[in-house]
Amino acid sequence: MSALAPYSEAWFDALTALVFEAGDAIQAVAEGGQLAVEEKADASPVTAADHAAEAILSAGLRQLTPTWPQRSEEQTPPTLAERAQWSRFWLIDPLDGTKEFLAGNGEYTVNVALIEDGRPVLGLVGVPGQGLVYLGWVSEGRAERISRHGERARLQSRPCASPPVVVASRRHRGEALESLLQALGEAAPGLQTRAVGSALKLVVLAAGEADAYPRRGPCSEWDIAAGEAVLLAAGGQLQTFEGAPLRYNKLESDLNPDFWAVGDPTGPLAALLRGWG
Repeated sequence: MSALAPYSEAWFDALTALVFEAGDAIQAVAEGGQLAVEEKADASPVTAADHAAEAILSAGLRQLTPTWPQRSEEQTPPTLAERAQWSRFWLIDPLDGTKEFLAGNGEYTVNVALIEDGRPVLGLVGVPGQGLVYLGWVSEGRAERISRHGERARLQSRPCASPPVVVASRRHRGEALESLLQALGEAAPGLQTRAVGSALKLVVLAAGEADAYPRRGPCSEWDIAAGEAVLLAAGGQLQTFEGAPLRYNKLESDLNPDFWAVGDPTGPLAALLRGWG
């Protein structure tokens, strides 16, 4: 892979191929049965698949954009002084949903986002178990699903359905989220909820397969950035319960505040969630 002009079609193709390659490495680990699990300092699991995907993404992005910094869940954290100088950088989660990967349910993703001035401008979410990559280029409103064979389908979030469908974390629920889901159900009779793992929660909104994703509880910047870019490019919205967009490369913490995402920013669920601020 040689340096290509950023945002050229060849550059997008190379990025997409890189995400597919990382996904293939994850699948190879699964098929080889190499599922030894280590525990990180925050008690979250990490496997050989995380490390294999990380190595591919880090090297590939360095070839494509040699001078652009990288921040990844599995890399040694850069110093705060170094990060403070970044106006543009890659934000990477080589395997989002390690617990889903270990459970073998297919709901895990490869997340690669380009951040500029604290916001995602480009995101790729690979779904290795489905042989798909979702791409979102926010400024151009370009959101698409790309198959391993190169077929492309445009993504467009849908007007809020009646009854609406809400997706929520499969493994990170808690009392605050359950209370919110109950309140939403009372305000929108017939509301359906679906448990979904990893960044797929944002992807299904972008694809017009669900209507909202409220998040109560901690998650990291690299969990959300790529999926947010895909959702924004498809016409959706994501913001905190205080009414602000998420900021990335916050120096004080990698954790996001509570937030909500919708496919239809003018729909009734968006109005309800906006009122919870």
